[in-house]
Amino acid sequence: MAIADISIIVTYIILTLVVGIWVSKRASKGLDSYFLGGNNIKWYYLGLSNGSGMFDVSGTAWMVGILFLYGAKSFLFMWLWPIFNQVFIMMFLAVWIRRSNIMTGSEWMLTRFGDDRAGRAAHSIVAIFAVVAAIGFIAYFFEGVGKFTTIILPWDLTWQIGDTVLLLSEQSYALIIIGLTTLYTVKGGMFSVVATEVLQYIIMVLAGILVAGYAFFEISDVQIDAIITEEWKNIFFGWELGTHWSDKFQAFNDLIDSEGYKMFGAFIGMALFKGIFASIAGPTPSFDMQRILSTRTVKEAAYMSGFTNLILFIPRYLLIAGIVVIGLVVLAPGMAADAGLTGAELEIILPKVINFHVPVGIKGLLLAGLLAAFMSTFSAFVNAGPAYIVNDIYKKYFKQEASDKHYVKASHIASIAVVALGVFMGFFAESINSLTLWISSSLYGGYVMANFLKWVWWRFNGWGYFWGMLAGLVVATAQFFLHQNKGNFMEGSFWYEISHIHDIYLFPIIFGFSLLGCLLGTYLSKPTEMKILTSFYGTVHPWGWWKPVSEKLIQEGKTMAKNGEFWKDMFNCTIGIIWQSSMIILPIYFMVRDYPKTLWALAVFLITTAVLKFTWFDKVRKIAD
Repeated sequence: MAIADISIIVTYIILTLVVGIWVSKRASKGLDSYFLGGNNIKWYYLGLSNGSGMFDVSGTAWMVGILFLYGAKSFLFMWLWPIFNQVFIMMFLAVWIRRSNIMTGSEWMLTRFGDDRAGRAAHSIVAIFAVVAAIGFIAYFFEGVGKFTTIILPWDLTWQIGDTVLLLSEQSYALIIIGLTTLYTVKGGMFSVVATEVLQYIIMVLAGILVAGYAFFEISDVQIDAIITEEWKNIFFGWELGTHWSDKFQAFNDLIDSEGYKMFGAFIGMALFKGIFASIAGPTPSFDMQRILSTRTVKEAAYMSGFTNLILFIPRYLLIAGIVVIGLVVLAPGMAADAGLTGAELEIILPKVINFHVPVGIKGLLLAGLLAAFMSTFSAFVNAGPAYIVNDIYKKYFKQEASDKHYVKASHIASIAVVALGVFMGFFAESINSLTLWISSSLYGGYVMANFLKWVWWRFNGWGYFWGMLAGLVVATAQFFLHQNKGNFMEGSFWYEISHIHDIYLFPIIFGFSLLGCLLGTYLSKPTEMKILTSFYGTVHPWGWWKPVSEKLIQEGKTMAKNGEFWKDMFNCTIGIIWQSSMIILPIYFMVRDYPKTLWALAVFLITTAVLKFTWFDKVRKIAD
């Protein structure tokens, strides 16, 4: 690596630490300041921070690999998370969540189910889920940043334990970067996270533009057309995937056949089925939820969520598409000649391109940008997870009366513990892809049903929520360990077959167990007290099956019209998904020089933006502050 590149990276790290520690004094006033910024951070800063937090290096490496192999329709793989949950949050969920005026998603459960045993059971299981999810994501980041830095940085790092010398380049690099990020995150809480993430977002966007510009002018149209086919550029699909690559690159067609997504129609159908339920369920108790709760008003919560969608996709996919264009021309021929080509090689396209095919200066800024992507997402989870440990477990059940200083110190300890457990889990991860599929398909599968019902069904109670979440989490966790140990089962046995099924296809099983837990827990226990339900419905005012609660409010003389916005919200979500998709495929088509499709994507973006101005933005403007 050139001195100029190293200088850029070192300058970025020093600047991030200085900014993070400089604003940390504002976090010491109490838990509200530490985890929510005192609800005093402007919505556009929170939107930049939220977008920056979703711009992670592990996800970027994964997206580079699937775009490289599957072409333009790879944007549909994003529905695994599902990425369009941000649209649902923007359209109505941000408003519902922010009206609650609480600190965490777990605390929110007490406003829905009450503070009796059932409510506390729901409260506790969400806190446990939040911590498990935070640990899982930290493991995911640990795996991704380790693979990334090992290829980029030239030095081997060793650890000596007694007389044993361990060569741990991948893990050592990851630990160093995680240690630096943890330092300012633990010290400064939400203020440090947001301040550094705004800085990191600016660096990431600049890096994306420079890489896209370099790829655009360095790689010619002729070189690109010699590699990719029309099917590679086609976003439409049938039941099965068509042939994406020419005979010259048959190895890539064979890899697609072996990856498990050949029945693409079934795969997308399952992702969409899961995605709609997951999106209505609302954001998981993580950094996304914390950004919504940190906004100053309900209106600003909606603005922040919309702004996150607007700023995230085009800059991110300019970077991804730029890397892929370079990779297609300089790496594809050699990869296609590899008889032992595997999916794992897709995960290292990003660092290979940066290491060998990006010029000095741009390389340093790009590495700083990707390092920023990792640090911003990692810091967001390190801030979000411990909020549930301290506010929802420690403070509520173990030490209810203590000074703000005491709780902030407890938050420091909780943050370090969560990071340590995440790193420990990361050592046992099979790959970035395995963690991606587990988090998006299995872990979130256990979250979906209970959190969908909490919004839409008045009879659903705390015990139903607890047992529904617990059933989903147990099955999802068992599936993870089964998948990690799939090589230990005899071929042809039941456990061997189950362990080799893709995570997304196991979602209905997890979903079914969770639904069973929800129904049994609800009907085998008494309903939530009506005064809790009327308070919740009167404050949040969701749509769904709330007729008995609405009638009770009317009997009490309180005017509360039924929320009849369901179909309007679903229309906006449909338009929003198309809007979001256009922002992903627009930079892809631009970078592969398919200008007619680029113009079509731009037209779709402009039309959907205009529609949402009237159907969503004008409605949000009328919300009272």
